[in-house]
Amino acid sequence: MKTHRHLWAVVAALMLALLLAACGESKEDNSGSGDSASAGGKDCGKVVLNEQAWAGSTANTYIAKNVLEEKLGCQVEITKITEIPAFQAMADGKTDAVLEDWQHVDQYAQYIDKAGTVVQGGPLGVEGHIGWFIPKYLMDEHPEFKTWEGLKGNEDLFKSPESGDQGMFLGGDPSYVQKDKELIKALGLNFKFVTAGAEPAQVARWSQAYKQQEPIIFYWYTPQYLNQQYDLAEVKLPPRTEANKDCKDDAKEAGDPEKYKCAYDMLKKRTLTNEDQEQVAKAIAGDKQDPDEAGADWVKDNEAKVQEWLQ
Repeated sequence: MKTHRHLWAVVAALMLALLLAACGESKEDNSGSGDSASAGGKDCGKVVLNEQAWAGSTANTYIAKNVLEEKLGCQVEITKITEIPAFQAMADGKTDAVLEDWQHVDQYAQYIDKAGTVVQGGPLGVEGHIGWFIPKYLMDEHPEFKTWEGLKGNEDLFKSPESGDQGMFLGGDPSYVQKDKELIKALGLNFKFVTAGAEPAQVARWSQAYKQQEPIIFYWYTPQYLNQQYDLAEVKLPPRTEANKDCKDDAKEAGDPEKYKCAYDMLKKRTLTNEDQEQVAKAIAGDKQDPDEAGADWVKDNEAKVQEWLQ
């Protein structure tokens, strides 16, 4: 699960970093034209952005691409490297920036703190949250599902052919930050963790159940443009407190399931809002608009915000 946490390598912070580092521009070097791309008469050069597998990342990437190309005169290329390998790719110079990372703390320690080959760009502006979700129609029928305790004894409701005599919990894309299998065990719930594969396959599975008004519980997150289309409700997990402040979110760390017995942490970004990202993500993934056009449309409609990034 992604959880509420700081989503790092933000568009606004990245714009400033690239303006200074990649473009070699100075704020004092101003032609008076108001056109950041022509300030100082220099082109930015080539910038390589990494697009992740979810629609929100595509939205971030193409907004940034438009600003870099149209405002800073950069030549932008896009790579599609999965979350963890992207850190090595940045260290190797194969890609320059990841605009949305869901706190891969082991990679932060390795590449940022120890090696110094990757730097934090800053928060993006969006508030990211991972959790357990069910359709709202199911929550209306079973208000006890507002918290995880209400699931105990009711797991049979979620049975599927794959889960046998247990309820089915539908996991997320295996490449994402998640701990659901461990959390199920730590909470003593009679669920079988089932994965459908990459996010499109997972969405196909739970959205089909939704359309048929069937019970289903699954890993999900915000912001996500599909949240505008489907009415979902969250099952609250054990809160993070001082007593469990060392609770972990990524089960790739392995170990005792008890250390995952808490809700996902909060991710916050400060410049691009959830609504901004979902608007562009929906245009691209939902309405099938060309990503370059969707990014350009957003920049055109939010010129004042973009100019603040470039101050």
